[in-house]
Amino acid sequence: MSTFTAPKGTYDLLPPSSATFLAIREGLAAPARRAGYGYIETPVFEDVKLFSRGVGESTDIVTKEMFSLTKRGREDLALRPEGTASVLRAALQANLHKLGNLPVKLWYSGSYYRYERPQAGRYRQFAQVGAEAIGAEDPALDAELIILADDAFRSLGLSNYTLLLNSLGDKQCRPVYRAALIEFLAGLDLDEDTRRRAEINPLRVLDDKRESVQAQLTGAPMLRDFLCEDCKAYDEKVRELLTANGVTFTDDPKLVRGLDYYTRTTFEFVHNGLGAQSAIGGGGRYDGLSEMIGGPALPSVGWALGVDRTYLALEAEGVVLDLPAATSVYAVALGEEAKNLLFAKVVELRRAGVATDLAFGVKSIKNAMKSADRSGARFALIAGDRDLAEGVVQLKDLTTGEQNPVALDALVTTLKEKQL
Repeated sequence: MSTFTAPKGTYDLLPPSSATFLAIREGLAAPARRAGYGYIETPVFEDVKLFSRGVGESTDIVTKEMFSLTKRGREDLALRPEGTASVLRAALQANLHKLGNLPVKLWYSGSYYRYERPQAGRYRQFAQVGAEAIGAEDPALDAELIILADDAFRSLGLSNYTLLLNSLGDKQCRPVYRAALIEFLAGLDLDEDTRRRAEINPLRVLDDKRESVQAQLTGAPMLRDFLCEDCKAYDEKVRELLTANGVTFTDDPKLVRGLDYYTRTTFEFVHNGLGAQSAIGGGGRYDGLSEMIGGPALPSVGWALGVDRTYLALEAEGVVLDLPAATSVYAVALGEEAKNLLFAKVVELRRAGVATDLAFGVKSIKNAMKSADRSGARFALIAGDRDLAEGVVQLKDLTTGEQNPVALDALVTTLKEKQL
């Protein structure tokens, strides 16, 4: 046994569960790809200021959870704790917003890093699929992204989740609400760190999960009561489009999420079977983020969906994805000459698109056939000296046990006809 183990708060993805993770990633991304979102991949580390400016100085992500990297004695790089800031940085750097029609639609998939207390559903390295629509202010775009996320979860078989929805207003109406909230918070019994956070961004206090804080927030002013007419109309249109297209949601006036860049539409998908770490995805509109990181005004909206959390949600609901077998055909050679011939046939079948494996290091036909059964293959190819002399191999259906000879030169065609 190795003396090394995976770092605390991480885990290894291994077969067969890794096949489910791959299927989840594909399922979460598929609706966005069908809607014209192009793939983007960014570095796993960025200038630390990208996150401190964009994500927010007052957030737990920046103050407590970022992994900083030392470069020549200076801590000026950080492993990415989320995807939106990096994607927007890359789009601005490449001037994608100047190349054609807006919005620029991008989707991504990768690992993200936060120094958190490890627990079920919360890891220090975690996987997300995300989608961003950059450069357009349109409630239909907000609704599109929410519908795409809902479609993604439903396509995987999930049903026991709730969509929470809120509006955080904009630069016109939020300052008025901010002043009212600060005045309310000043009368509460809060610790020094929470008071400091409230001075930078008082909305962050609404997101505090501690019962001692939440108990004091009863009667706190709600942003929905301070929305300007434009934000009210925008919010109503988003809701109207969601309802018209069969997406149900629940109002959550305290929903602010863990990032400072959100404006107007904010949403979160929570699963009812995951306990404390119930969020399986979320996002919102971030109209000012581009300017925060030195770009032009580019109103944008996006989301990130958790691959790890979705995996746990599928387990909680007892949903088993219908995955194709990793191997369709398993070849067993009896003798060196037969192995050389079957090896060539295995290569030919693979090149023809048939998932095929070969029994290596065969000690006995009995052990080889046990390996064939464990592989999940539907068919086994068996060949010995007598078969070679006759120009055939034995094709055995591992489900029914039926076995028949097949001519070598017809093997690929025969298996392809069986829709493998």
